[in-house]
Amino acid sequence: MAKKLNERSVLQIASEALPFAKTGGLADVLGALPPALARLGWDVTVVTPRYRGVTAGSLVERFPVTVGGFVADAGFFEAPLPDSARAILIDCPDLYDRDALYGVDNVDYTDNARRFAFLVRAALEFAARRAAAPSIVHVHDWQAGVAPVYLRTLYAGHPVLGGTRTVFTIHNLAYQGLFEPDWLPRIDLGWDEFTVDRMEYWSRISFLKGGINDATLLTTVSPRYAEEIQTPQLGFGFDGVLRARRADLVGILNGIDTHEWDPARDRFIPRPYSEDDLSGKAAAKAAVLERYGLPSDADALKRPLVGMVSRMVDQKGFDLIAELSEDLLRLEASFVVLGTGDARYQDLWTALAAERPDRIGARIGFDEALAHLIEAGADLFLMPSRFEPCGLNQMYSMRYGTIPVVHAVGGLADTVTPKTGFVFTDYSPPALLGALARALECFGNRQRWLALQRAGMTQDFSWDRSAKEYVKIYERALKRTRRA
Repeated sequence: MAKKLNERSVLQIASEALPFAKTGGLADVLGALPPALARLGWDVTVVTPRYRGVTAGSLVERFPVTVGGFVADAGFFEAPLPDSARAILIDCPDLYDRDALYGVDNVDYTDNARRFAFLVRAALEFAARRAAAPSIVHVHDWQAGVAPVYLRTLYAGHPVLGGTRTVFTIHNLAYQGLFEPDWLPRIDLGWDEFTVDRMEYWSRISFLKGGINDATLLTTVSPRYAEEIQTPQLGFGFDGVLRARRADLVGILNGIDTHEWDPARDRFIPRPYSEDDLSGKAAAKAAVLERYGLPSDADALKRPLVGMVSRMVDQKGFDLIAELSEDLLRLEASFVVLGTGDARYQDLWTALAAERPDRIGARIGFDEALAHLIEAGADLFLMPSRFEPCGLNQMYSMRYGTIPVVHAVGGLADTVTPKTGFVFTDYSPPALLGALARALECFGNRQRWLALQRAGMTQDFSWDRSAKEYVKIYERALKRTRRA
């Protein structure tokens, strides 16, 4: 008997999703893409863990889920998402009731292989109990990378899920889900997966490699990044695996939440504004300077303000900034920085702020309201990333009339042009300093500055645009024969 298929349905599996849990941009995507797909007529279910502190959802089902020798009674809590999408939160306190999502003090939990294999098995078992199978299983990053592997192996002959097409989205190739090979039997996979053309990676297993090899189609989060990850420079050792699947790899630029990030109705800024009336931006600038304890008099408001909201790590270009620290002090600009990361970079910005309390403000931590205020109040936004799969802040910045200064990589190169910002190509301190100098010089040319602001504010970075591209991928996957 042929299985019943919901022809426009997608089961998404991810380790984090707004509004439930977030450590990075993955959660933003899983908070915004499902409603956008639902607006296009798709039935969308997102499955993610019910971590400590998450109280959302109503219990709709409970049954045992087995991974290797581990068996737990999993609770399935349903929570509504906008536009009739829904989330299913997997409740398993032994695995998810912990201090953090992935590990503590930069040390991963030792059982992450089991934790995320369990997430995938629970999601697939839940889908298998529905009246109709999903037409697509769309999984995100290494944490869900074993879903295509399970569908090829454990579920190959399943009456409901057998033959289900999969899409695997790589949000950041640097995170590869590496574990010792003895995890294979503990997550119900055979030793035949421990080969170079399956999951083996330098004598370990990689959940990411499993997803890349077995998914029907692959996507990543910008067209440029899709090309970059096929090179030795930015492939993190996976460039050969990805080149082998280049015909199945597509870059789709992430969108942004244009309701949450909208200067015309942002609840975190003092006055609304738009490309037709930018007067409210000055009020935001004064407010952010005051929040940082910096001067906010007429002279300070005339001085360009450079903002950064970022993880303070090498990937985000903080090594370049460290080399330029003395040069930054000499620029005719003020700086406000918000973020956490490596202690040496946190200490650097704290020291710079202490040395120039009239020009530099630093906050170590994360504050959503302050992030919005920085985007609105800054004149320039600095993103000198070494690599950047997509990036969201440059898109937030342009929407707020804040001019981005970026390194031409990944999604930064796909979104910022000389008509909307300032770009440097060499990853070097002089190149970054040169781009900043050009931007500061342009700030004095009011007519050109306004043109940059308005060009950025009229760009379409909505998730509705991105969702249409994902639908094309789903439709393409449905036409494919199942991978061997």
